[in-house]
Amino acid sequence: MIFDCTAVCALSQVRDETFDAPLALAGTGLWAGILSSGHCRAEAPGSQATNGTPGDLLLCSGSVQLVPQSPCHLLAVQLTGQAADLFCEGLGYSRFVPGTACPGAAELLALLCQDGPTATPQQSRTVYALLCELASADTPPRQLSPLVAAAVEAIRSNYIGLYGVEELSRQLGVSKCHLVRCFSAEMGVSPGKYLTRTRIEAAKLLLLEREYSLEMIAGLCGFSSATYLCRVFKRETGMTPAAWRDSNAPAPTRHLPPQPNEIYL
Repeated sequence: MIFDCTAVCALSQVRDETFDAPLALAGTGLWAGILSSGHCRAEAPGSQATNGTPGDLLLCSGSVQLVPQSPCHLLAVQLTGQAADLFCEGLGYSRFVPGTACPGAAELLALLCQDGPTATPQQSRTVYALLCELASADTPPRQLSPLVAAAVEAIRSNYIGLYGVEELSRQLGVSKCHLVRCFSAEMGVSPGKYLTRTRIEAAKLLLLEREYSLEMIAGLCGFSSATYLCRVFKRETGMTPAAWRDSNAPAPTRHLPPQPNEIYL
């Protein structure tokens, strides 16, 4: 082999964990994950403890222990190789970071977790793409006002059952107009648009799981029907859910037909 791409970046382990007791992630390399639900604290040797909320990304060099404050779900991968080692050198300390700093990370994590370790060039490219996406994780987070920060947290933690901006404004104790004005000024999009994008982000993760029908995905992501999901998904991504699923599904393994003169021992 002229070039071993797995020596540069490879997927070593996948963890898909629902937990309400301390969870340990052990080993070398980089642990990268997304906390999809719950609140927990990351404790790693030589690092200050940091708290994670739904939607936050976990970045850890080596071993880490996660201490939940509520039932949690974590999707995580262990990355190894030269590129992962260089990432760990620049990481500084293990911590949770806002998922908004790396908007494409969740999708890449889901792709890696679906396949599991395969040691293929295609998977190494995906690992490298994830490392590149995570490179902006140390960008100083935007300082949000308490109102907008609370709105973002409410949307990301309850996008399934949230009926709309009016309900969100009632929960936060402000008028709809005031919420829309403040949120749009600080986030660059309206709270309604942010809610839609959060639901589409969740739908993409579920679309990678073939056993979920569009009707099930619609219900799990807060859409009223599969028809409405399809309409909004096409508007936001330019593709139907089915087309997006097909284009992002892992390529099937192809086997050449046996040749007439093959000999089996």
